[in-house]
Amino acid sequence: MQYPVFTPEMKETYTILVPDMLPVHFKLIINILKKYGYNVELLQTSTRDVVDEGLKNVHNDTCYPALLVIGQFINALKSGKYDVNKTALMLTQTGGGCRASNYIHLLRKALRKEFPQVPVISLNLSGLEKGNGLSLTLPLLIKVLYAVIFGDLLMSLYNQCKPYEVNSGETDKVRDKWQEKLPRIFDKREFLHCKKYYRMILEDFAKIKRSQEKKIRVGIVGEIYVKYSPLANNHLEEFLLSEGCEPIVPALLEFVMYCIAGNIADGKLYQFKNLNTFMSNTAYKVIHKAQKTMIKAVKEHGVFEAPHDFDHLRSLADKYINQGVHMGEGWLIPAEMAALAETGTENIICAQPFGCLPNHIVAKGMSRVIKNSYPEANIVAIDYDPGATKVNQENRIKLMLANAKK
Repeated sequence: MQYPVFTPEMKETYTILVPDMLPVHFKLIINILKKYGYNVELLQTSTRDVVDEGLKNVHNDTCYPALLVIGQFINALKSGKYDVNKTALMLTQTGGGCRASNYIHLLRKALRKEFPQVPVISLNLSGLEKGNGLSLTLPLLIKVLYAVIFGDLLMSLYNQCKPYEVNSGETDKVRDKWQEKLPRIFDKREFLHCKKYYRMILEDFAKIKRSQEKKIRVGIVGEIYVKYSPLANNHLEEFLLSEGCEPIVPALLEFVMYCIAGNIADGKLYQFKNLNTFMSNTAYKVIHKAQKTMIKAVKEHGVFEAPHDFDHLRSLADKYINQGVHMGEGWLIPAEMAALAETGTENIICAQPFGCLPNHIVAKGMSRVIKNSYPEANIVAIDYDPGATKVNQENRIKLMLANAKK
């Protein structure tokens, strides 16, 4: 069936809506896209209406992230805020075996009833959809890479400061200051002087007056959307902060590198080399070098804990599972669990959409193995779906925290 396509000419007149997942990261990326002439807007609606629209337009056996993303899009189009004849929607596709690669077809089916004129843009590097009017040039991709790294740094430092701040709201002010300042360094090539900006950000967060009170550290792993999105996980990080905990959230860059490492692993397992494996190896080396530069800056500063080196995550995964297991979040979940437990974060929430088969198999199946290696690990799996109540989810987390306090 024919569906509307976003063409290069639409760039001048169309508003492109993007679903929320990581507000800090996505705001940086959106600002970069705006510099390239795309009028992009981040949707941050988190009311029950989003879930209800998703249930109306997507079968409830479909995974929860698809339901939320599509519900958020339809809700926005019905809001009257946008000219539906000049609006496009943008979705990312990993290209893996996960159902996430099929969200775009579910979205187009949902649009067919009321908004058949609205084009959907696929943001992917796996060749799933071509000719969608979005020009992913190398300079743009490099800027997006650094936006992800800066976003990871801000997220990590925020979570290390917020639970301990003496003056309420000070951490938010520092994060917001850098969210406003960072887009300007991408205007030219100033972002390439990243070491200077890493130091400046670290120094600003280090100035925040913090208490020495010992708090329970809680790691969050799981399916990428539910792990990060406040809409999907019922504002899990805010809840943990309200319970007097320090949330530890793995870097988004880890998932990016995990996807690239999957292509490399397939080439080794099935003994083939092609342009895809060559590009993946090249991209991996570039991204890993950029990651190590940021980690080194944090360690040299000496005040905060640095994100995990991705090569170390891969070595941890090798102790428990083959890297060929990369359906969904695959081996990344047990690797992140092990890395958290190894660095003193023994309380771990595995956030999953109900019915996310590959992640349930890997996450729940590997939890026992992780506990055997780290006997003090306190791992709880929390399912998120339209029928699961926030109260039940929070009660399960409170039970986990009660065990942690003991």
